[in-house]
Amino acid sequence: MLEVTPQVRIPDDELEWSYARSGGPGGQNVNKVASKAVLRWKAAGTAAAIPGPARARMRARFPSRFTADGDVVIPSQRYRDQERNRLDCLEKLAEMIRACLAEPTPRKATKPTKGAQRRRVADKRRQSEKKRNRRPGGDE
Repeated sequence: MLEVTPQVRIPDDELEWSYARSGGPGGQNVNKVASKAVLRWKAAGTAAAIPGPARARMRARFPSRFTADGDVVIPSQRYRDQERNRLDCLEKLAEMIRACLAEPTPRKATKPTKGAQRRRVADKRRQSEKKRNRRPGGDE
């Protein structure tokens, strides 16, 4: 069982693993051992694992990790051995979920200060005066 937070846990039966030959470090060992780990989590079918709004934020924030079926696919070939790559996949998934569980704080609209408004208008006036002085004409 993957424990993301004390409230959010993903059972092992929802996680599917596949292994392949890695392209990362390992020398001649790379050609013989399937050390690359690919984690597939059926996020669409698990309503109880994470809340709906968090799942929507996760899909919006990490669209390349989702398949058309709604599965999350996470590969790892950082390490030379399969077990460390499996743990890396689990850690990546946990980090993704943790990042999406926190609700973003809504932006509060603010007004510019009176001084900022005055400076903006004064700068516009100065710029306009500069351009007006460059115009030809007025010589009689």
